[in-house]
Parts: sequence; structure tokens; C-alpha cells
Amino acid sequence: MATARLNTILFDLDGTLLPLEQKQFMHGYFNLFEKCCVELGYDGSSALSALQFGLKAMLANDGTMTNKERFDQTFEHMTGIPVSEFNARLASFYEKDFHQLKAASKPSPLAPGLVSMVRSKGYDVVLATTPLFPWQGTYARLGWANLDPSLFSLITTYEDFSYAKPHVGYYQEILKSRSVKAEQCLMIGNDVGEDMIAQQLGMQVYLVTDCLINEQQDSLDSYRKGSLSDLIRFCEELPLCN
Repeated sequence: MATARLNTILFDLDGTLLPLEQKQFMHGYFNLFEKCCVELGYDGSSALSALQFGLKAMLANDGTMTNKERFDQTFEHMTGIPVSEFNARLASFYEKDFHQLKAASKPSPLAPGLVSMVRSKGYDVVLATTPLFPWQGTYARLGWANLDPSLFSLITTYEDFSYAKPHVGYYQEILKSRSVKAEQCLMIGNDVGEDMIAQQLGMQVYLVTDCLINEQQDSLDSYRKGSLSDLIRFCEELPLCN
């Protein structure tokens, strides 16, 4: 097991550190967003459609602007609503309404101890959640998982990143931000398509199977894998990072 050079561990959030019913979460998210827009006096159907197109635009982002800028450009073009106005009026959504979506998650008591353990071993720890949400939405989900944001040296949000999973550019942005090489990193996630692609850059990977997503039905033979409990045992065996 080639772990001697490892110094950085990347954790996915949804379905990995935070067990989550993805379809329930997204369905609830769309419903709450539309309801909030209606309450603010906007056309709910138009706003929801623009949100969905904005998400697609971020997934296809090419690195020329941040995901936030890409989303705002798409949303304003489709709705005609100035995004500065819309974002200001929507700010409370992630502080209040968004937390109703916690019902789609099943926080694991194992997650906080796992992250704290690898930090105590000296590893740099990154929250590598695909950056499609504002920081408030990401920090909210960290709270559901009972994880303190200060545990992570980097948390990827749409304000700061210009690619999204599964684009390798997303992982390259993390490498640049932390000034590390791919072979010094371990990416831990539950989505074969979005998380295991980090292996193409030379990262080590670990597939968490509790909430496994494998849309393309790819072979899992080339991945180190197991439950969150298995992952803890694996991380316990990692050497101290000097």
C-alpha cells in the first residue's frame, strides 16, 4: 500500500461524510426554492427552471469564470431578474428554509471522529464537495453532519471554484490551491463517476459504499472500497504524516 507520500485527504460530503438520500434531497431542494421565490413575489416556475439550467451551466463550466458567476449569468439571462437583487433577497433561504432538507440526511456518528483522527495524524484535510452551492448551503450540510468547518483547510464552494465534478479541472483547482501533487492525495467519496475520476490524475482513491452511486454500472475492481466503518479502520492504519 503506497501511502508513504500521502499528506492530503479529500473528503466528499453528500453520501460520504453525510449519508444522504440524494433524490429526496434534490426534490425537496427544488420544491423549497420554488416556494421561497413565490413568497418573494417572483414567478416560481420560471425561477425553478432557471435554477435547473444554472446547475447544468455550472456542471459544464470551463474554468473561465467561477461557478457562481456562471450560475448568475444563466439565471439573470433566463429570468431577467438582476442577480444582485435576487441573491440579496434569497440570502435567508439558506439560513432558514434550506435546513428543512436535513430530513433527507442520516448523519453518521462516525464522521466527526474520522475527520478529527486523520487531522490528528497530521494530514491536510479538504472538503471536496462539488461546488454547486453557496458557502451557506455547504456549511449548513456540514452542520447536519455535526462537522465543524474549521476541521478543513479548504471547503469547495461555488464562489471560489470554476469547475464541478466530474471534471478533472475541479481536482486540479484543489491541487493548485493546496500546492500539492496528485500522488500526495487520497480522494474519498461515494460516487464512482464523480469521485473516483480523481484516480486519473494520479490520486489514490477510496470508494465509500454505504450510499454508493454508480450510474454507469462501472466495475469497482480497481478501487479500494468499503463502508464508513471500513474506512475508519483503513485510516487508522495510515502512517503519521510529518
